[in-house]
Amino acid sequence: MGYNVAIDGPAGAGKSTIAKLVAKEKGYIYVDTGAMYRAMAVHFLNKGIAPEDTQGIIDACEDAFVSIKYEDGVQQVYLNGENVTSMLREERVGNMASLSSAVPQVRQKLLELQRGLAEKEDVIMDGRDIGTNILPHADVKIYLTASVVTRAKRRYDELKEKGIDCDYDEIAHDIEERDRRDMNRETAPLKQAKDAILVDSSEMTIEEVVAEITRHCR
Repeated sequence: MGYNVAIDGPAGAGKSTIAKLVAKEKGYIYVDTGAMYRAMAVHFLNKGIAPEDTQGIIDACEDAFVSIKYEDGVQQVYLNGENVTSMLREERVGNMASLSSAVPQVRQKLLELQRGLAEKEDVIMDGRDIGTNILPHADVKIYLTASVVTRAKRRYDELKEKGIDCDYDEIAHDIEERDRRDMNRETAPLKQAKDAILVDSSEMTIEEVVAEITRHCR
């Protein structure tokens, strides 16, 4: 039986960065659920499906296969055999993923693989509903959050560092909209599990957040 750690929280809270560091320190397998949903979003975009075309998204699930591999210690995400890792952080992909992940058939497509891995291995997963839906019996549940101002600034700095032209106000607005969608969707909305530990990283360094979470893990 695997030992499971679930990290949930809103977009831009640093879940993926923190989960990867905790996984490295504790020797867990990092299952990047967000990357899996983003890979599905790439699939829908490649097919020219609009975010509001729910039936098109449902139909497209049938011929999508997402897998995660580690090559030289670096995670690579494959969509139907093609490495799509470099596309996953695009804004249009993130927006499509936020919308399409609310479609039950999309979630079901990935749920089996995620749970199967967690049953066999020591894993850490991050996302919007890991502790409430995907791994409700996880050994440790964390709800990682930060203020909208903090999350927008982090994203702005990340894009600027990559040489991507962006507008802070637009990023902040996008984060607020994504929070609203994620928290109010009918299927598996974003919320803190009753038994989750709240970690607000607004005034914390990455090292402090990692230390806080690892002390709760075996």
